[in-house]
Amino acid sequence: MTQSCDVIIVGMGPAGERVAGELAAAGMDVVGVEARLLGGECPYWACVPTKMMVRAAGLLAEGRRIPAMAGSAEVRADFAPVAARIRKEATHDWDDTAAVERFTAAGGRFVRSHGRLDGPGRVLATDETGGKQEFGARLGVVLATGSAPRVPPVPGLAGTPFWTNREAVEAQEAPASMIVMGGGPVGVEFAQAFARFGTDVTVVEGRDRLLPGEEPESSRLVEEALRAEGVALHTGSRAGGVAHDDGVFTVTLDNGTELTAGCLLVATGRAVDLAALGVESVGLDPEATTLAVDERMLAAPALWGVGDITGKGPFTHVAMYQADIAVRGILGGDGPVADYRALPHVTFTDPEVGSVGLTEQAARDRGLTVRTGTADVSAAARGWIHQEGNRGLIKVVEDADRGVLVGATSVGPAGGEVLYGLAVAVQGEVPVDTLRSMIYAYPTFHRAVETALADLS
Repeated sequence: MTQSCDVIIVGMGPAGERVAGELAAAGMDVVGVEARLLGGECPYWACVPTKMMVRAAGLLAEGRRIPAMAGSAEVRADFAPVAARIRKEATHDWDDTAAVERFTAAGGRFVRSHGRLDGPGRVLATDETGGKQEFGARLGVVLATGSAPRVPPVPGLAGTPFWTNREAVEAQEAPASMIVMGGGPVGVEFAQAFARFGTDVTVVEGRDRLLPGEEPESSRLVEEALRAEGVALHTGSRAGGVAHDDGVFTVTLDNGTELTAGCLLVATGRAVDLAALGVESVGLDPEATTLAVDERMLAAPALWGVGDITGKGPFTHVAMYQADIAVRGILGGDGPVADYRALPHVTFTDPEVGSVGLTEQAARDRGLTVRTGTADVSAAARGWIHQEGNRGLIKVVEDADRGVLVGATSVGPAGGEVLYGLAVAVQGEVPVDTLRSMIYAYPTFHRAVETALADLS
């Protein structure tokens, strides 16, 4: 028997939980379907616990910098406190009881199952025992199933006890040695954090530099920082084969180099599985890599998509932004449509890498007349005072024909925080001449923005 409701949300990660909670609070009959934990990747295996790990590792690094500036210090790494904090404060031992109770108290119905479209406005929910429930939505369905770790088809990898971000977050101790397959944000954050806890870390990245989606200058700074902390880097190399024997991984690179470690972390991106969602039942392509949505998050009539599944950025802040747009549409309200010109993101390494809008290369690829300006954070006011751990840069990308910034990068001890002002400038299309005439507080890290703007001319 089909159960009726107003809206069905398939996937209750940050985006789905936001949509479901807002609609339930508005008095709608909402069904939330989630096979794993309500709250999704961010609170249990990504944003929150990983930043706890990064924070703890950062304290170790700061302690080791004391002798150069403030006397003497003895630092002994202990992974137990951060593992305990992740288990107790971030994940509640990977228990979503409180989140479920919060949603149901707001009037929502929660179903612990895998949701699959079964035609327009219809969802078939199958639980782990094979039990099935059919739901029909009067207003529509929201797909918010997020993404999962992408595991490359490397010969020998399947069947080995490799880690993804999930196993890394659940670790109770830092491994003695680790190979990280993938030099993107997830790979480099874990690489640096575990290295600071004493793990012998090697990173393998198939492209010619770490953080290939960032400005080349950012990549160089992060590579230098990792090497200085003893992390071995193999860029421009791919894993050609993996073997696991007697607790040891052997990764053979395509250039013949063999690497060994006790742990293998696969951090080669995220993937969306539309085929598992039955999108063909509503006329969509199950082989597509992402769910195409319009500026109001509609993928088809009465079908919305929000979060990682849309391919607009695997970030919680994008998911929440899209969720609010979908809620307005479902409730029949007006409001701004999606605008990704100033999409910000931060890689929480040391130095921290924040970027917004277009990189220099992306701007040139769009045919813009590009000017760039850079500044060395370590030589600017706060950076020079900060001294140890002060490496960083500001880079601004200008559309010279319009005289506005279309992108910016902020790398340094507070790169993600300094990024805010640059994001406002890109989003608001503030004229560069206006930005140059502003007063920049002294001595701050963000004062280097003034120097970068001056470098444009």
